[in-house]
Amino acid sequence: MKDDTKLIAAGRPHPRHAHPVNTPVERASTILFPTYDDYLEGVKTINYGRLGTSTHRALEEAITALEGGFETRLAPSGLQACTAAILSFVGAGDHVLMTDAAYDPTRKFCENFLKRFNVDTTFYEPTATGEEISALMRPNTKVVFVESPGSLTFEVQDIKAISAAAHEGGAVVIADNTWSGGYFCKPIALGADVSIQAGTKYLAGHADCLIGSITSANEQAAKKIYYGLLQLGSNVSADDAYLTLRGMRTLGPRLRRHEESALDLVKWLSKRSEVASVIHPALKTCPGHTVWKQDFTGASGLFAAVLKPVPLAGLKAFFNALKLFGIGFSWGGFESLCVEVRPEKYRTVTPWKAEGPVIRFHAGLEDTDDLKNDLVNAFTAMGQAVK
Repeated sequence: MKDDTKLIAAGRPHPRHAHPVNTPVERASTILFPTYDDYLEGVKTINYGRLGTSTHRALEEAITALEGGFETRLAPSGLQACTAAILSFVGAGDHVLMTDAAYDPTRKFCENFLKRFNVDTTFYEPTATGEEISALMRPNTKVVFVESPGSLTFEVQDIKAISAAAHEGGAVVIADNTWSGGYFCKPIALGADVSIQAGTKYLAGHADCLIGSITSANEQAAKKIYYGLLQLGSNVSADDAYLTLRGMRTLGPRLRRHEESALDLVKWLSKRSEVASVIHPALKTCPGHTVWKQDFTGASGLFAAVLKPVPLAGLKAFFNALKLFGIGFSWGGFESLCVEVRPEKYRTVTPWKAEGPVIRFHAGLEDTDDLKNDLVNAFTAMGQAVK
C-alpha cells in the first residue's frame, strides 16, 4: 500500500461485529485475565498498563507501517525517544558518534548524562561522507546518531553511506526522522537500524500532546529497545497515544500543505532585502541538497532564514509585530511559528559564521498571503525601529 493508504488503514480496530472506526482510548493500570491460559498469553502481549494497552498497540502498528520497520515502541516525549534509543545500545566504556547538528537536548544528554557513565561522544561534521565516518570509528563505537536534516541549520546527511560505514565497524545507526514525519524519508530503507520521531510534531499535528516513537529495523534491535524502555519505567498516556493516532490519519495532506506553504514562503523571503539567505533542503544552496533529492520525496514546513545584521531593538520590533506567526518552541502543528535560534551556541565541529540573526520558521496551514502580510508588517516595524 502507498503511505496515504497505510495512514488510514493501519492501527484500526480489528474487525468484529459492529466496531468503531477509531481504536478507542483504553486507560488502564491493572489488566485482568479470565483464565490462567489467558494470563500466560497476556504475559507475551498486554499485561500491565505501563506496557501499554490496545490504544498504544494501534499507534505502534501505524507508525511501524509508515516507517517500514519491524516494531515500534512509544516514549513520553521525542527527547526520551532519542535518549532511550541510545541507552539501549551503549554501556560504560562505549563510544558514540553524534552529528554536530543534533537537537540540543540530545547533544546535552551525550555531553553530560552519558559522560557520567563513562560513555564517550565524538561530534562529527553533519555532511560527513561514509569514509569520514569510517575514520572516526573506534573499536568501542556502538552508536552512530544521525539527524537529517539537522536541527536549526538543516544539513541533510547521507544515511546510506553513513550506515554502511557504521555497520562495517560494528555500530548501529539511530536516525532522528522527525523533520520528515516518517512520510518524506525512510531511514530504515536507507540502512538505519532505528528511526525515531518526536511524534509531538507532525504525527500528532495539533500542538496538544507530547509523545515519541522508536521504530526498529529488525528483531534484534527491537528487543534492545523494548528492554531499555521497560527498565527505564517509561510509559505513555493512552490519551496521548489516541491523539497521535488520530493526527496521523491526516498526515499526508497536512504535510503536503506544509511543504507547499514553506516553499512559497522560502521563495518570497529570498527576495526580501532584509534577508541574507534562506536555509531549506530543497534549495541548491543548502548543504546536502543532492542527498535530499535522492533520499527524500518531499520537504516539510520547517526551515530558517538568516537576516542581515540588525540591532536588538529592530529584532524585538520584528517579533512584537507578528500576529499570525506565534513566538514559541516546537513545530509541526497546524499553526505557524517563528523564533530566533542561535546555532553558534550548539556547535563544536562546525562553527556557525553567519553575521545576522537566524530565524526558524514553521509554515502552518494558514493562507500564505496572510502569512506574508504578517511578515511584511513585522519587517516594516523592524525597519522603523532602527531608523
